[in-house]
Amino acid sequence: MPVLTTLVALSTAIGLASAIPTPWNGWGWPGHGGGGNGGGSSGINVQLGPRPFYLVDNMDAGPLKDKLESCSNGPFKTSPFSISHRGAPLMFPEHSKQGYKAAARMGAGTIECDVSFTSDRELVCRHSNCDLHYTTNILAIPELAAKCTKPFTPADPANGTAADAQCCTSDITLAEFKSLCALMEGDSSAFTAVNVTEYNGRLGPTPTWRTDMYATCAEPMGHKEYIQLVASMGLNFTAEAKTPVIPMPFQGTYTQADFAQQIIDEYREAGIPANRVWLQSFLQDDIFYWIDADPAFAAQAIYLDERADLSATGYEDAVASLPALAARGVKIMGPSTWQLVTADNATQTIVPSSYAKAAKEAGLELITWSLERSGPLKDGGGYYYEGVNNLINNDGDEYTLIDVLAREVGVTKMFSDWAGTVTYYANCFGL
Repeated sequence: MPVLTTLVALSTAIGLASAIPTPWNGWGWPGHGGGGNGGGSSGINVQLGPRPFYLVDNMDAGPLKDKLESCSNGPFKTSPFSISHRGAPLMFPEHSKQGYKAAARMGAGTIECDVSFTSDRELVCRHSNCDLHYTTNILAIPELAAKCTKPFTPADPANGTAADAQCCTSDITLAEFKSLCALMEGDSSAFTAVNVTEYNGRLGPTPTWRTDMYATCAEPMGHKEYIQLVASMGLNFTAEAKTPVIPMPFQGTYTQADFAQQIIDEYREAGIPANRVWLQSFLQDDIFYWIDADPAFAAQAIYLDERADLSATGYEDAVASLPALAARGVKIMGPSTWQLVTADNATQTIVPSSYAKAAKEAGLELITWSLERSGPLKDGGGYYYEGVNNLINNDGDEYTLIDVLAREVGVTKMFSDWAGTVTYYANCFGL
């Protein structure tokens, strides 16, 4: 694991990327968590719970562990470095009101809504346009299950056929969407339902390293509701225009540009200034549309970069493209964690990747995703640790990765499925 070198401040880009939220408006949460969002005060009594302390205890001995242990008594406050990814889906149903509130309690300075649309062209918070069959109870509601793009087909254990269905936000209205229960994301490797009620209306069970403890019937959120909730908590916003699974234009007239513009329109209608919103998309055309149509909102738009996952030369092509993207007006790149680090096997340390170096040379800010999606790390951590899996063997190594990303790569924010983990680190290092 890397040796902690002299502590240095991150670039002023971190400060510039931290918009000051509106003052606390008496939403009803007790206490005052202090500043942390660019000098403003969320007013939230930040409570991290036991997980960050478990991770620190689990770390290999060394200066980084010593530093993090020295911060164990806090105080802890909301941090702009910590972004809530889909709410708090390590333990709460993603994009639910309960998950958003949990993330805010854990000090996330920015809360995420992945944006999809309904059949009546209302915007809702959902990770995919077509994921209701494994993130909600829609299959257990006959009148709504009948509207799904692809009806439920039960698993057939005898021949090894998985359960199947496809239920999209665009299949139902906003009112129907709001009637659903948000559930924990079903395990796509185990879509084994033999009837529609086996997993409360999902195709498969919750992964064993997550929990159903808080998933009785969580409340799904419309985008306007999400804006109201996050604004009431004095926090910042990040909205991802999800690339639709269904063909566009929807219903023959609703184009991708209409969708991208509608997201901005709802922030403007709510009186939210552009400097409190980080738009996101994996679709390059969305980023370019925002740059051309609304430079104020485009200034903090994050180009989510998955190109390295799409072809054998995707990583190299992405690295080579960074100067041209910067020249086109892109300000922030959002690659997955693994793209920003690599293993130095000679020293057995995690170090910045060629992507990280090229982005810095191009003057691009980096925001990365996503911590706490990998489950236990004893076997190398999987996708988010690709390229450094051989250096990952215990849960505490999560803080090793976070430290390299923050202090050596220079990312300005991190998405996490459990915001308290990143908030702890951010508070310890003054981010």
